Amino acid sequence: MIEHRDLADPPEAPSPEPIEAPQFSRPLPAHAEPKTPRPGRRRRWRGFLWLALFGVLGYIGFRYYQAAQQKQQAAQAAQAARLAHRAVPVAAAAARRGDIPIYLRGLGTVTAFNTVNVKPRVDGPLVAVNYKEGQFVTKGQVLAEIDPRTFQVAVEQAEGQLARDQAQQHDAEVNLARFQKLWDEQVIARQQLDTQAAQVGQFKGAIATDQANIDNARLNLSFTKIQAPLSGRIGLRLVDVGNMVHAGDPNPLAIITQMQPIAVLFTLPAGELPPVLAKLRAGAKLPVDAYDSADRNRIAAGSLLTVDNQIDTNTGTTRLKAIFDNQNNALFPNQFVNCRLLLDTRRGVTIVPAPAVERGPQGTYVYVVAADGTAAMRTITEGITEGSDVEVTGGLTPGETVVTDGQDKLQQGSKVEVRAANGAAGSAGGRQPR
Repeated sequence: MIEHRDLADPPEAPSPEPIEAPQFSRPLPAHAEPKTPRPGRRRRWRGFLWLALFGVLGYIGFRYYQAAQQKQQAAQAAQAARLAHRAVPVAAAAARRGDIPIYLRGLGTVTAFNTVNVKPRVDGPLVAVNYKEGQFVTKGQVLAEIDPRTFQVAVEQAEGQLARDQAQQHDAEVNLARFQKLWDEQVIARQQLDTQAAQVGQFKGAIATDQANIDNARLNLSFTKIQAPLSGRIGLRLVDVGNMVHAGDPNPLAIITQMQPIAVLFTLPAGELPPVLAKLRAGAKLPVDAYDSADRNRIAAGSLLTVDNQIDTNTGTTRLKAIFDNQNNALFPNQFVNCRLLLDTRRGVTIVPAPAVERGPQGTYVYVVAADGTAAMRTITEGITEGSDVEVTGGLTPGETVVTDGQDKLQQGSKVEVRAANGAAGSAGGRQPR
């Protein structure tokens, strides 16, 4: 539907906007203010309430924590009391009276007592090798042979020269006898007799020379058989059959090392040398044991032979030489061994196992098991240590039982239960079965 508007009607005027009342910055009179509490005062009361609440909660938490601490301390005290009355399982051993050796230790090297480079003394082709590599040979055994024919011919030539000179000497001697008779009859002059005598002397000298040539030729012939100069172990073959060898060759045919006896060179600090020298001057024979590289297994037993005549300034050590029979060939040249030189033996001393000895701020101590089954800490004076044995020079007597395992669980007066090696419990304070 179309609305018809009369053009003569005036347009509608816009509605007037409301006029805001003027705001006065001047405060109203006091009697006109509303009677309501201020917001800041309410906030202060709320803060006081929260603070009081937090204080109460903190006090409750502190009291709860204090009660828990007291409970935990009481539980710990009760546990400590139970542990104090419970026997601690330990291993123990009795201190004994015995002998303990004093060893000086040093690192050593096995050295062949004699080493020989076998070389030819004459020239010629090698025709035979009569040994096996690594074989033990004896002194005088023929190791190799050089072609002897050249030297046999030289012997025969020298013998022929000797035979010729001997014949000439015989002729000269016969003539000298004739001249002597003619001189006696005054038939010849003295000069002829002297000349003939001189000729006889010349032939004697020639014969002596011929004999020396024969000996030399025979000696060279003997050199064609190369013999072992000593008994020992021969090494690898360095020259094969068919090679030409010469007396001046730098390389040997073989190397022989004497294995029985054999020597060991080892070192000791210079500070340990005086007692060793004192023993040697007194004529004592000091035993020396050779152990393997792990210093666990003894390989051979020998004795000290001598001490070097000087100290190495770079290391502060000196060298000592020991000799071993080595009948079982356990020692091998250039082998590294650990040497133990027995200097002396302390007899009738108190000995305890090494695991029983503990060290702390108070010094060296052990736990001693009393007859009532309690363990007590005992301070001791430690002597020398050899292997698993420790010498005790003070603070302990033979027969007392010491703890060897489980010391970390012990305190002064703790009850202990000694267990044997198989785990069976023994009597508290009893000795471990031997």
